Amino acid sequence: MSKMLTTEFVQEKAQIVKAPEAKNRVATNVDRDFGLPKTLYGATIACYLGFVAITASAFANPELIIPMVIIAGIIVAGFVVPGIWTQLKPETKSSNTVSYDRFNGGGIMTHTGPLKARDAATQVLILPVLVLFWGVAVVTIVALAS
Repeated sequence: MSKMLTTEFVQEKAQIVKAPEAKNRVATNVDRDFGLPKTLYGATIACYLGFVAITASAFANPELIIPMVIIAGIIVAGFVVPGIWTQLKPETKSSNTVSYDRFNGGGIMTHTGPLKARDAATQVLILPVLVLFWGVAVVTIVALAS
Protein backbone atom coordinates (compact mmCIF):
# COMPACT_ATOMS: atom_id res chain seq x y z
CA MET A 1 0.00 0.00 0.00
CA SER A 2 1.15 3.52 -0.54
CA LYS A 3 1.01 6.31 1.95
CA MET A 4 1.80 9.98 1.87
CA LEU A 5 5.27 10.85 3.18
CA THR A 6 5.66 14.28 4.64
CA THR A 7 8.70 16.41 3.92
CA GLU A 8 9.68 16.35 7.59
CA PHE A 9 9.62 12.55 7.67
CA VAL A 10 11.74 12.26 4.53
CA GLN A 11 14.29 14.82 5.78
CA GLU A 12 14.52 12.99 9.09
CA LYS A 13 15.15 9.56 7.49
CA ALA A 14 17.10 10.55 4.37
CA GLN A 15 20.86 10.11 4.28
CA ILE A 16 23.12 12.04 1.94
CA VAL A 17 26.16 10.11 0.72
CA LYS A 18 29.00 10.94 -1.65
CA ALA A 19 28.76 9.79 -5.23
CA PRO A 20 30.97 6.82 -6.05
CA GLU A 21 34.26 7.67 -7.66
CA ALA A 22 34.74 6.88 -11.35
CA LYS A 23 37.76 4.65 -10.69
CA ASN A 24 35.66 2.34 -8.52
CA ARG A 25 33.26 1.51 -11.34
CA VAL A 26 33.22 -2.10 -12.40
CA ALA A 27 33.81 -2.65 -16.09
CA THR A 28 30.97 -4.69 -17.49
CA ASN A 29 31.63 -7.28 -20.12
CA VAL A 30 28.23 -7.68 -21.66
CA ASP A 31 27.76 -9.92 -24.65
CA ARG A 32 25.72 -7.86 -27.08
CA ASP A 33 25.94 -10.30 -29.95
CA PHE A 34 24.01 -13.47 -30.73
CA GLY A 35 27.11 -15.25 -32.00
CA LEU A 36 25.81 -15.49 -35.56
CA PRO A 37 27.66 -14.39 -38.70
CA LYS A 38 26.61 -11.30 -40.63
CA THR A 39 25.60 -13.43 -43.61
CA LEU A 40 22.62 -14.82 -41.69
CA TYR A 41 21.47 -11.32 -40.78
CA GLY A 42 21.97 -10.26 -44.40
CA ALA A 43 19.91 -13.20 -45.65
CA THR A 44 17.17 -12.40 -43.15
CA ILE A 45 16.92 -8.75 -44.17
CA ALA A 46 17.07 -9.76 -47.85
CA CYS A 47 14.08 -12.07 -47.40
CA TYR A 48 12.03 -9.43 -45.60
CA LEU A 49 12.89 -6.70 -48.10
CA GLY A 50 12.24 -9.18 -50.92
CA PHE A 51 8.74 -9.69 -49.55
CA VAL A 52 8.18 -5.93 -49.51
CA ALA A 53 9.56 -5.59 -53.06
CA ILE A 54 7.41 -8.44 -54.42
CA THR A 55 4.20 -7.15 -52.87
CA ALA A 56 4.97 -3.53 -53.78
CA SER A 57 5.61 -4.41 -57.41
CA ALA A 58 2.62 -6.76 -57.65
CA PHE A 59 0.19 -4.32 -56.09
CA ALA A 60 1.71 -1.20 -57.61
CA ASN A 61 -0.47 1.66 -56.52
CA PRO A 62 0.53 5.26 -55.80
CA GLU A 63 -1.35 5.09 -52.51
CA LEU A 64 0.89 2.25 -51.31
CA ILE A 65 4.21 4.02 -51.82
CA ILE A 66 4.37 5.63 -48.39
CA PRO A 67 3.29 2.51 -46.42
CA MET A 68 5.78 0.33 -48.31
CA VAL A 69 8.61 2.79 -47.69
CA ILE A 70 7.69 2.91 -44.00
CA ILE A 71 7.62 -0.89 -43.79
CA ALA A 72 11.01 -1.15 -45.54
CA GLY A 73 12.40 1.53 -43.20
CA ILE A 74 11.19 -0.34 -40.13
CA ILE A 75 12.76 -3.56 -41.41
CA VAL A 76 16.09 -1.84 -42.06
CA ALA A 77 16.00 -0.06 -38.69
CA GLY A 78 15.25 -3.37 -36.98
CA PHE A 79 18.64 -4.64 -38.13
CA VAL A 80 20.74 -1.46 -38.25
CA VAL A 81 19.97 -0.28 -34.71
CA PRO A 82 20.99 -3.59 -33.06
CA GLY A 83 24.04 -3.66 -35.34
CA ILE A 84 25.08 -0.26 -34.04
CA TRP A 85 24.32 -1.39 -30.48
CA THR A 86 26.84 -4.23 -30.74
CA GLN A 87 29.59 -1.72 -31.59
CA LEU A 88 28.99 0.73 -28.71
CA LYS A 89 31.51 1.45 -25.98
CA PRO A 90 32.76 -0.07 -23.77
CA GLU A 91 34.44 -2.62 -25.98
CA THR A 92 33.16 -6.12 -25.37
CA LYS A 93 33.99 -9.54 -26.63
CA SER A 94 30.96 -9.27 -28.92
CA SER A 95 32.51 -6.36 -30.82
CA ASN A 96 34.14 -8.88 -33.12
CA THR A 97 31.37 -10.73 -34.90
CA VAL A 98 31.73 -14.40 -35.69
CA SER A 99 33.03 -15.27 -39.16
CA TYR A 100 30.99 -17.66 -41.25
CA ASP A 101 33.84 -20.21 -41.36
CA ARG A 102 34.15 -20.22 -37.57
CA PHE A 103 30.38 -20.49 -37.20
CA ASN A 104 30.22 -23.30 -39.77
CA GLY A 105 32.98 -25.22 -38.02
CA GLY A 106 31.84 -24.82 -34.42
CA GLY A 107 28.14 -24.06 -34.50
CA ILE A 108 26.64 -22.08 -31.65
CA MET A 109 26.04 -22.69 -27.97
CA THR A 110 22.39 -22.22 -26.99
CA HIS A 111 20.63 -22.34 -23.66
CA THR A 112 19.75 -25.98 -24.23
CA GLY A 113 23.19 -27.02 -25.53
CA PRO A 114 25.33 -26.85 -28.65
CA LEU A 115 23.67 -26.47 -32.03
CA LYS A 116 25.21 -27.26 -35.41
CA ALA A 117 25.59 -24.38 -37.84
CA ARG A 118 23.11 -25.93 -40.28
CA ASP A 119 20.46 -26.25 -37.58
CA ALA A 120 21.04 -22.74 -36.25
CA ALA A 121 20.84 -21.27 -39.77
CA THR A 122 17.61 -23.19 -40.34
CA GLN A 123 16.09 -21.80 -37.15
CA VAL A 124 17.16 -18.26 -37.97
CA LEU A 125 16.03 -18.30 -41.61
CA ILE A 126 12.82 -20.35 -41.44
CA LEU A 127 10.50 -17.42 -40.73
CA PRO A 128 12.03 -14.95 -43.24
CA VAL A 129 11.97 -17.58 -46.00
CA LEU A 130 8.36 -18.50 -45.20
CA VAL A 131 7.38 -14.81 -45.29
CA LEU A 132 9.06 -14.46 -48.69
CA PHE A 133 7.27 -17.57 -50.01
CA TRP A 134 4.00 -16.26 -48.59
CA GLY A 135 4.47 -13.07 -50.60
CA VAL A 136 5.16 -15.09 -53.74
CA ALA A 137 2.07 -17.25 -53.07
CA VAL A 138 -0.19 -14.22 -52.55
CA VAL A 139 1.06 -12.56 -55.72
CA THR A 140 0.62 -15.81 -57.66
CA ILE A 141 -2.95 -16.27 -56.39
CA VAL A 142 -3.84 -12.69 -57.28
CA ALA A 143 -2.31 -13.09 -60.75
CA LEU A 144 -4.21 -16.33 -61.40
CA ALA A 145 -7.49 -14.93 -60.04
CA SER A 146 -7.50 -11.85 -62.22
